[in-house]
Amino acid sequence: MEPQVIDPTTLGKVAVLMGGRSAERDISLMSGTGVLAALRAKGVDAHAFDPAERDLCDLKREGFARCFITLHGRFGEDGTVQGALELLGIPYTGPGVMASSVAMDKLMTKRIWLAEGLPTPVWRQVHSAAETRAAFEALGSPMIVKPVREGSTIGLTKVTSAEQCAAAYELAAGQDPMVMCEQFIAGDEVTCPVLGTDEQARALPVIRIVAPGGNYDYQHKYFTDDTQYLVPCGLPEGEEAAIQALVLKAFRTLGCRGWARADVMIDAATRKPYLLEINTSPGMTGHSLVPMSARATGLSYEDLCLQVLASASLDNAA
Repeated sequence: MEPQVIDPTTLGKVAVLMGGRSAERDISLMSGTGVLAALRAKGVDAHAFDPAERDLCDLKREGFARCFITLHGRFGEDGTVQGALELLGIPYTGPGVMASSVAMDKLMTKRIWLAEGLPTPVWRQVHSAAETRAAFEALGSPMIVKPVREGSTIGLTKVTSAEQCAAAYELAAGQDPMVMCEQFIAGDEVTCPVLGTDEQARALPVIRIVAPGGNYDYQHKYFTDDTQYLVPCGLPEGEEAAIQALVLKAFRTLGCRGWARADVMIDAATRKPYLLEINTSPGMTGHSLVPMSARATGLSYEDLCLQVLASASLDNAA
């Protein structure tokens, strides 16, 4: 992928929104630090801005022309900050208010995908340990229990016995009052980023994730080098293109723009792909997947950051 020719002086004063108040604050600070350094290296007038420590109205008062959102999770990836920036009239990276809000809610995302005929694992919303145990009886073993509105596998448990259901529910409910159980799909775990908007949106190379013991948890995502990331993904012929097409449809179905990254499981027995979720403010740390996929097309981390920044927009530009 050829990097776009972008004059950094035309982008104005840029705020890299990082930190925030979610459970993913530490990861957001790591992402934001990387993006800030990359933008400055490309000649952008970029500054760190932590909404947990400063009033968003300062963005307007201090003359920021656009925002690069590296906030992850609630109060940053869920439409709330996007709505505030709409009111301030400051263009921002990533999907708009509705798409961000829907994508953060895994239940709403799955309902929309299912309505559009896109494959996603069977699930149940649960409100107690007893309902979690009932879901386990219905969905079978293993089963995933997770918060509906959280990321980075925070609060997630892979349940293999009925005795684990109560603890799994309590862990998830500690992060979000909305909890869901999901059928576990055994097979290849892959992820696929999308860059661009409308007809210009393109799926990047698929990454196959091989984690120790198949356990791609918070620690293995960010803090160890034990996980293998395969690009090229090495999937059977035709599967990568099919997954890219599926992810692009999932992106457009939710009304996403700018960029996002979808996580997919491929059933080992049937080779059918299942959409798990879509991340509308993907990580940009040293272990992150969008830069890894972009690099496989010849797009450097710095050029990726610049291209995403240049795509900053508003739902209501008028």
